[in-house]
Amino acid sequence: MEKLSKIGKYEFMAEPFHCDFSGRLFMGHLGNHMLNAADFHSTDRGFGMKYLMTIQRAWVLSRLAIEMEEMPVQYTRFNVETWVEGAMRYFTNRNFRIADDEGKVYGYGRSIWAMIDTESRQPTDILAINDGSICDWIEKEKECPVAKGGRVKMSDSAEFVRTIDTFYNDVDINGHINSVKYIEHVLDLWSLEWYKTHNIKRFEIAYVAEAHAGDKLSFYREQTADNEYCVRICKDNDTEVVRSKIVFVP
Repeated sequence: MEKLSKIGKYEFMAEPFHCDFSGRLFMGHLGNHMLNAADFHSTDRGFGMKYLMTIQRAWVLSRLAIEMEEMPVQYTRFNVETWVEGAMRYFTNRNFRIADDEGKVYGYGRSIWAMIDTESRQPTDILAINDGSICDWIEKEKECPVAKGGRVKMSDSAEFVRTIDTFYNDVDINGHINSVKYIEHVLDLWSLEWYKTHNIKRFEIAYVAEAHAGDKLSFYREQTADNEYCVRICKDNDTEVVRSKIVFVP
């Protein structure tokens, strides 16, 4: 049997109904493809959700940073490459590269994941799974030339934008609000007119606490530099659940 590479490579297509008014892939759908690639990669190598669910464990995304030169246009086929850069007891770092077969690079991503006990919802020891076999797949040589997601700093004077309700379509396999849904809700804070003159250069999101169906999510936005904004999302009782930073280019 052929030995698997440490780097997984998965083909996707920018399907027309996954693209925005400009004919380019929505950031949320790109995020979805990246998370799918992460799942395919980990499942093939014995530490994916399919196996973890049998032992009451699950991966949860803690941070995601995506930096793009451009988004794929509709009908474009592209690959998401993914690899584990490092693994510690409670967190693992996973990187992404979005490129086509001709070598055109669209962008890169960095992510941090935790593993939780699905009963207690508490973090558990990643290195205890299969005697730490995840360490056999660490790839330190492949370059990921974008900055790691930093701490998103916001002041108390961030402007309240809106509150939304959450429903069935917001909830994922872990029973909490889907990581990608947060991305979509954050990017909806800007109008269609704004996106006619601005592209998303970099998107960062940090997941602080869980929210569930029925929770009301309130969004606060603050401009922190030219074309740079930070967003805080809180649920019902002002508990912060998500922080995000978006850098646009005109």
